Amino acid sequence: MTVTIDRTTAHERVASPPIRPVRLSLTPVGPVPGLLDGAWWPRSRDLLHELPALTDVLDARWGRITRVSVNPAHWLVIPRKVPATGHTVHVGWFTDEQDPHKLILLSYTAGRWDLLVVPPETSAAAASRLMAAAATPGSLLTARSLMANETATRDAREDLIQEEEWETDGGSASMAAGKPNPTGLLSSAQER
Repeated sequence: MTVTIDRTTAHERVASPPIRPVRLSLTPVGPVPGLLDGAWWPRSRDLLHELPALTDVLDARWGRITRVSVNPAHWLVIPRKVPATGHTVHVGWFTDEQDPHKLILLSYTAGRWDLLVVPPETSAAAASRLMAAAATPGSLLTARSLMANETATRDAREDLIQEEEWETDGGSASMAAGKPNPTGLLSSAQER
């Protein structure tokens, strides 16, 4: 009889982090290709940690992903190679030629795919809008334009909220006199 004894203590055992699903939205296959093939919403800006889960999902759909290209504007560290299930993904970067909000995936056997990269800190509502827009069949919107549109939408919402708060408070004119002013007009005493 053979006995195996595990001499490691509980604090020496490192539990692997739970596997969370990849947040990915892909454009349905159709007759009219768009500029993007979908969107990816990583949980961090750590390519070494994030890319293996993405390539595992895409390898099954598109064929083995062998190369990835990013713009370093939004990635703190860009590893040259990332281990994936059963193979290694080579990572390259381009500053001028590549949209900073796009990830390019290459496969020797199946081709190229471009994904919008939704920043990890994006709210769930904004990420949902971006992922739906990026996965629209035949869309001619670039990753950069989608992000600019979302920024403009967010800014407009913030302005509207601030305006509603200002109007709810009675506006600045009534606040200066210390009393409500429903018309919002300055009196002659307040103008001086």
